[in-house]
Amino acid sequence: MKLINIEVDSIHSSNSIEHTLVNLIRIGQAKIIRLVEKKHKIVPKNYYRKFWSVLGMSTFGLPLGVVVGVVIMENIGMLAIGLPLGMIIGHAVGSIMDKKAFKEGRQLNIDLKNGL
Repeated sequence: MKLINIEVDSIHSSNSIEHTLVNLIRIGQAKIIRLVEKKHKIVPKNYYRKFWSVLGMSTFGLPLGVVVGVVIMENIGMLAIGLPLGMIIGHAVGSIMDKKAFKEGRQLNIDLKNGL
């Protein structure tokens, strides 16, 4: 876990002002969470829900919007209707994965409010 120590040391040694220090901490936090998730599959609460909500909009929502808006209704303005549908699908998939991580004991008892 040398990379975690390096990231923490870089934050500690920073001479940034308050606003940029907050951003530096968020970036470092995201790097550490991604590293721990990749190597050990340990995640904070709602990690997968947040991740899949965004992924669902782009993976499922846009194609659904094309099908519903352009093909079925022949109105390009209806393309945006797929985004909330994709977000709901992604939210459901992420919630299932979060529950699985909790049951397997791979979930940290923290909920990161700011950024990932």
